[in-house]
Amino acid sequence: MTGYSEEARIVQAIDCLVFGFDGETLKILLIKRGFQPEKGKWSLMGGFAKSNESLEQASNRVLKQLTGLDGMYLEQLHTFSDPNRDPLERTISTAYFALIDIHKYEQQLNDDYHAEWFSLKRMPKLIFDQQEMVEMALKRIRYKAALHPLLFELLPSRFTIPQLQILYESVYNTTIDKRNFSKRVLSTGLLIKQGEKDKSSSKRGAFYYHLNMQNYYAKFQAFLNFIPNPTNLIS
Repeated sequence: MTGYSEEARIVQAIDCLVFGFDGETLKILLIKRGFQPEKGKWSLMGGFAKSNESLEQASNRVLKQLTGLDGMYLEQLHTFSDPNRDPLERTISTAYFALIDIHKYEQQLNDDYHAEWFSLKRMPKLIFDQQEMVEMALKRIRYKAALHPLLFELLPSRFTIPQLQILYESVYNTTIDKRNFSKRVLSTGLLIKQGEKDKSSSKRGAFYYHLNMQNYYAKFQAFLNFIPNPTNLIS
């Protein structure tokens, strides 16, 4: 066997987009790149796949190495292959994204690489084509969340309907009618009402709910239509 000696060398990179919700706004986790080119500039969690690992294994390793985060679901987004995307060498990158509750992973996040959360509205300029990755990931998330209960991954184990509405408004960058949203969400059968209320924002308070996990998995592929006319908001 002579191998593929006449073929060009191509480096396989991995980029991880971690989106989190802190109860008020949708954020993204970034680090300062530790090597050239573009050393010291803000970047997604990135690295390179090793010869003995799959892309999925590489994405989990890169994420854990740079942030300490482990055990979360990563979904493959897209492979970016413009020949000029990396000025140093011919590099293609496969991007993955994750959705997490920021508070749930606060203790797991390490300081070794100084990862920081940024609001998507105040995100710094990213290296290479990573802004394109973020925009594509947001479009994918908005599309899927209009059809499936995907955004519950960003919430704590118990939450209020106003908190859920704030999350959807943050993701879609829009204002949603409060009464219609509550009615649509409760009609899905996904929520189980709790006896306690959150009174941090008003004297009357709002009841806590938690997710009916049996219905969540059963209905995940169902068309739930939380967002009316979602195509108008997906851009």
